[in-house]
Amino acid sequence: MPGAPSAPIERAAERLLTAARSRTPCPPVRDILPDASAQTAYAVQTLLTREALRNGRRVVGRKIGLTSVAVQQQLGVDQPDFGVLFDDMVVPAGTVIDIGTLLQPKIEAELAFVLGADLDHDDLGAQALRAAIDHVVPALEIVDSRIAGWDITFADTVADNASSGLFLLGDTPTKLGELDLRPLEMTLVDDTGATLSRGSGAACLGDPLEAVRWLARTCRDLGSPLRAGETALSGALGPMVPVVAGAVYTATVGHLGTVSAVFSSVDRQAAQQRPRVAAGRRDLTS
Repeated sequence: MPGAPSAPIERAAERLLTAARSRTPCPPVRDILPDASAQTAYAVQTLLTREALRNGRRVVGRKIGLTSVAVQQQLGVDQPDFGVLFDDMVVPAGTVIDIGTLLQPKIEAELAFVLGADLDHDDLGAQALRAAIDHVVPALEIVDSRIAGWDITFADTVADNASSGLFLLGDTPTKLGELDLRPLEMTLVDDTGATLSRGSGAACLGDPLEAVRWLARTCRDLGSPLRAGETALSGALGPMVPVVAGAVYTATVGHLGTVSAVFSSVDRQAAQQRPRVAAGRRDLTS
């Protein structure tokens, strides 16, 4: 983003920061941006990234968004976007996710590519791309929006770090080799056994590797290439679904294995902040 940010871009970033800090969704930012271009939206995202880095967060990768036609139709957009993955967005296996830390979460099944080499060069052909990927695992992304009611356009979601929330990685890494990811079938179920979403590798820009190529090229051209050790989330393999408090979600992606997310049944942060009274007296907030 050349030069100093304009006042509208700064106001949009501050609106999103306030929403995140207060856990209160805000109005869309498109109404205060000077235009709806990708350049303007990414300028807002850049301000938010700089603020995150100043606060000690660390970049661990990037996520691709809006790669599934089904998700594009859900959100009324027709092109991919990307956001930044920070270290505090990674959910360790077995962790119960406090649903109160999220605003209006949804969940989607993806593939995660962990890089073994930098993707900062001109050759992003199929063989070079495969050689740079150390391994692939199933992943779940908990997408979230700081914008009330998910009332978003492309500019809104890009500004809001591609509606990023949290993500989980499967624990069985698979070497990519010449593996064809397109026919891999994905199912997302909850703890009742109900199938909530179905898809395949082909639902992600025709091939998840094409999504990674798009991301690598875009990040390289913006001067912030993907680096060895970082994770690239492919984008959804099928429609995303709203998260229900207390539910468990499990995604299976072909023979690559499974990954699960467990959510708390209550807002733990709010519960901990409730005022307490002396023993033997009723908690007035209950």
